[in-house]
Order: sequence, then C-alpha cells, then structure tokens
Amino acid sequence: MGNGRVTSLKDVAGAAGVSVATVSRMLNGTLDLPTETKKRIQDAIRDLNYQPNPHARRLSLGRSETIGLVVPDIANPFFAMFVAAVEEEADRRGLSVALNATLNRPGREIAYLQSIARNYIDGLIFLTNHPDDGRLADLINSTGRVVVVDEDVPGAKAPKLFGDNEAGGHFAGGHLAEHRHRSVLFVGGPEEMVSTRRRFSGFERAMRKAFGSDATIEAYRGDYTASFGRHAARRFIAEKCRATAIFATSDEIAVGLMEVFQTEGVRVPDDVSMIGFDDVGPLHLFAPPLTAIRQPVRALGQRALSLLLETNWQEREPHATEEILPVEIVVRKSVAPPSKQ
Repeated sequence: MGNGRVTSLKDVAGAAGVSVATVSRMLNGTLDLPTETKKRIQDAIRDLNYQPNPHARRLSLGRSETIGLVVPDIANPFFAMFVAAVEEEADRRGLSVALNATLNRPGREIAYLQSIARNYIDGLIFLTNHPDDGRLADLINSTGRVVVVDEDVPGAKAPKLFGDNEAGGHFAGGHLAEHRHRSVLFVGGPEEMVSTRRRFSGFERAMRKAFGSDATIEAYRGDYTASFGRHAARRFIAEKCRATAIFATSDEIAVGLMEVFQTEGVRVPDDVSMIGFDDVGPLHLFAPPLTAIRQPVRALGQRALSLLLETNWQEREPHATEEILPVEIVVRKSVAPPSKQ
C-alpha cells in the first residue's frame, strides 16, 4: 500500500473476499479452508505485504507471553539483582518481562496489580517493602496469577517465596554471641513486616540460648533505607547506647550506619561490632569489610518465575503456600570481642 499506512487484517480480508475472522483463524491454525480460499488469502498477504502482529496474535489466544515484575526501587542493589535474575530466566524461557518500579507507594502497586485483570500480562511477580493495610491482599486474592516474593502480604492467597529470615537472624545472633557480645542492638524495619519479626525472633533466640536473661537486646525500628540507618547511628551516639554490637538488618541500613560512624569517629569493630543482612551491596569494600547474612537473591529471582509458571491458576480456591530458600553467613572483619564488658 503506497500511503505508508500499515496493512491491517481487514485489508487482507477485503482483498481476499472473506471475513476478518476467517483470515485470523487461518493464521492461528484453527480453521481448515478450501485450497482455493486459502490461496486467495495467501496471495492477498503477499501482495499487500501484510506482517502479522505477534503480540496481537498472542492476545487473541489469551496469552501475552509477558510476565509483570513489580519492585519497590530498582536503584536498590537487592532489587536490581533480583530483576536481573528474573530477566535472565525469562529470556531462557522465551518470555518478556514488563518491569514496574513503585517507589514503594501503595497506589502504584495497586495500579500494576490491576494490569493483570486487564490481561496485559500473563502473571505478576510482586515485591513490596512496606506493611499492607489490606488493599493489596484483597486485590491479589481477587486477581490471582501473582507470586509474592521477599516480603509478605498477610492474607494474600498466593504462592510466597522468602529467604530464611529466621535462620538469618539466628546466624547473626550466634556469631555475635561467639564473640562474647551480651549487649546488642537490633536495627530493623517495621515490626508489622514478617522479615523484621522473623529476623528479630531468630536473633533473640540465639542470644537467649547463649546468655539467657543476661543478654540485653535493644531495638530501633524504622524502614530498610540508608536514611534510617543514618538516623539510627545518630541516635546510637546521642543516647550513648551501651550495646557493643549492632545487627543491621539490610545492606541499606548498614550503609547509613557506617556513613555516620565514619564521620563521627566511631570505629568498627573497635568501638562497636556490626553484622549486616542481604550482602548484595559492596560490603566487602567497606573499611572494615562487613560481615553479613547473604540472601540467595539470584535464586529467589529464578525460582519466582518458575513458581509463577508452575502454579495451577485454574484452581477454584487459591491458597497461600510458602517456600523458603536458605541463607548463609559471610564472615569478614567487622565483628570482634567487645573492648569492655
């Protein structure tokens, strides 16, 4: 066609003298036509240089072959690595990924969840980083085809995939106990979040196992950001906190703590020991290199996509399942016995 307009299915149907539905069904392989009719359609396709739209064809079959991925912040190294792992797994399976960063705002999360109901994507891998007020759970339950990863959405009837937060907290507490730290500080996220509760539970259990009632465990709770880490460090200094070791429950919190400590002359581990969580950022480049609980971020991304594709979404009554992947401790040089008991 000489006017620059893209040839449509309707153009082909008109040239061949058949309906649009007939052309569409022939291209989809769902209609057996007489040889002469089939030839007319093929000739029209050739003469008009018609190029089928694979995306439209997939939608007509009820599939987009596109997976949605919702994360709070792609600038955060944890989420960036997770995204890369999902992308690699999707590429291996011949799928596309529609990435959406929410800035951790509930309104944006809700909008992306609603995209499933409109059939723009085949399913969604969903990560949040704040407590839910019930709206996310309700939408996940009414929509389906969602896998919840890393942080829980309580009440959501969906497959859920987490790192072993409880074991990670226990590793951290056990390591500090081995270095004779009885007075410790837990710096974590909101108490309503499952990651915070489980990390604290494991941490406290290890400390109580080692020292019983002699263990003193303080807690600062905010969010998993460097900003909160800086706030926690300033509070630690201002209050003259007696803790000899700190469990920073995310890389970002650890970064914030270290920034302030270095500026204010608080030496790690001479003045206070520190252990982190996630081990996705360059903690090995800190001075000193930071001991941390390492989350299996790449494995979480790969498994999240597999779980989305393996789940039978035709079940009439979806239910929550929970899968836990193991974590490990990476020992570096930020923990030493306390200089004074």
